[in-house]
Parts: sequence; structure tokens; C-alpha cells
Amino acid sequence: MALTFTLDPAVDPALRDGILDLWTDVSNAGGSVGFVPPVTREAIRPELIKHFAAMAEGRTRLLVGHDADGRVAATAFFTFNTHRLMTHWVWLYTVMVHPRHQGKGYGRDLLAAAEGAARDFGGIRAIRLTCRGGEGLERFYGSCGYKEVGRIPDAIRVADDDFRDDVIMLLPLD
Repeated sequence: MALTFTLDPAVDPALRDGILDLWTDVSNAGGSVGFVPPVTREAIRPELIKHFAAMAEGRTRLLVGHDADGRVAATAFFTFNTHRLMTHWVWLYTVMVHPRHQGKGYGRDLLAAAEGAARDFGGIRAIRLTCRGGEGLERFYGSCGYKEVGRIPDAIRVADDDFRDDVIMLLPLD
């Protein structure tokens, strides 16, 4: 069964807790979403609060996917540029699909829903994201139409002796 996507859902305790659970589970399964395992909900909570604050200020928008049971199964956060010369593209952050749904095509569905939402924002000509190298993510995003446009070697340190490239990807909407 497909996910149901909602742009700018009302933030309530169920959504907050669902995103915390998702982010924790994705991180602990090795997902590249800003943390390395093991991580707790309490470690992630301050980052989620920052996302919610940016949403309240109108700088960020949330796309959430719910599964057939109504649980939060996927997210992506759009962040708008404030620099007057860069307002024609958006950042896509914290792109996640719950590990229990991996391999069902939901990642592609999430990115397609994000593309559709961005096209409706008005004046947006591209989506930009970064991903952690060494995980195969650039191949996945490439298969969804994103192009690698830059790479910063060893920019991400996931452990004392484990450095990864920061890969910059772009999806033109023109």
C-alpha cells in the first residue's frame, strides 16, 4: 500500500513523536540523517525543535508520509533560501523513510511528492540536497533525476577514523 503524503501538516504531539521515532529508527539503522548510531530520541529532539521553529517562522516546510496504519513513515523538510540571489531553489533536508518500509519504493514516492510540492511553491526552479558519500545515496538520488554537482572530500566525520564525502545533488525543475 502506498504512503499518504501531506505538506504542512498540523504539528501535534502525535506528529512530533512520530517524527522522533522515525528519525531515531532511521539513524539507528545506519541512515545518513545527521546522527550516527546509537542515538536516542532525546539526542534528536533539539534538532527536531529547530526544524519546527523554522517552520513556525516560515523558513521551512514539512512533507510527511503516513503508512496505512497512520504512522509517520517518511519525511522531508524544505528550507527556503533567504539570500535574494538564491530564492529560486530550495534545500531538501532530513529525507527519511522508516527502515520497515525500505525496498517498497517509498523513497522514490517521497522524492516525487517533494518534487511536486516544490513545483507548486512558485518561483522555485530546483531542489538541492546533500548526502553522505560511501552509502550509495548518490546513486539512489541520481536514479530519481538528481545530478551530482559537487563533492567535498572527507567533509563528514562519522567516527574518529571514518570520514565521508559531502555530496551535493541538484534536481532542476525547469
